[in-house]
Amino acid sequence: MGVKDAGVRFVQKVSSTPGFAKVAPHVIPALDRAVHRLTRGKVLLSAQLLPGVILTSTGAKSGVARRTPLACMPEDDGRSWILIGSNFGRPGHPAWTHNLLARPDAEVSWKGRDIPVRARLLEGEERAAAWKAALEFWPPYAAYQARVEREIRLFRIVRR
Repeated sequence: MGVKDAGVRFVQKVSSTPGFAKVAPHVIPALDRAVHRLTRGKVLLSAQLLPGVILTSTGAKSGVARRTPLACMPEDDGRSWILIGSNFGRPGHPAWTHNLLARPDAEVSWKGRDIPVRARLLEGEERAAAWKAALEFWPPYAAYQARVEREIRLFRIVRR
């Protein structure tokens, strides 16, 4: 077992706790946005553990562009991505999922490039397969789902 593996397991354990769910949503996105802006889109702090994008979606009610740093599961060499609306295992779907349901055309910043995308909510067998992959990718998602009554939304976003 390498140091990196031990570190990842430690972070997974910590991120599965209810305390993390209370603090992380206020700290991690703010740090991600600041570092992303300072590095002109080249670095996303949370992506040091998990791949990540900055999603720019349009507010479902406001119509205003909203930038949200998110962990993602890249597919097909970055031609598509799975986004998991875990909200750190807190009640209620994250706002960005409502935005994508209302207005599926969005943009992601991926490895310093802005890419126009279209989002689609996954359902049925397609969702089940993506959820299984998500649990293998980041096991704490199981703890997040166990804490909430809602089904965590999964989206596939593809280049437009």
